[in-house]
Amino acid sequence: MKAQDIMVSNVICVDMDERVPVVKNLLQQHGFHHLPVTEHGRLVGIISDRDILRLVSPFIDSVSEQARDLDTLNRAAHQIMTRQPIRVKADTPITEILAWLKKVDISCFPVVDEEDHVIGIITWRDLVNHAKY
Repeated sequence: MKAQDIMVSNVICVDMDERVPVVKNLLQQHGFHHLPVTEHGRLVGIISDRDILRLVSPFIDSVSEQARDLDTLNRAAHQIMTRQPIRVKADTPITEILAWLKKVDISCFPVVDEEDHVIGIITWRDLVNHAKY
């Protein structure tokens, strides 16, 4: 089995200059946990819902909100993304992806073509859902 056999296609990506409120909204609206970040269509990073939770002030939209809390929303994707994420090709064997999961603390793999355009994404949930017992 290869990455192309279990990857989710039609991945929504954000441009590296997209602002945090848009990223946050996309994650919430679609129930995603990860968003690839692109520049000129090529993968340059990834943002997780955990990145957003760490960044955005918990005082937003509360009586305790201050100007510095709102400043957290003015950041661009490139300021909060993980750069140079581990990526795989469509023909990468699932066994290789599983080996990466054992080595590093990540939970998704963007699937890219030869020009680094995102063509899919695989999460640990996809791997579990396709496991053969």
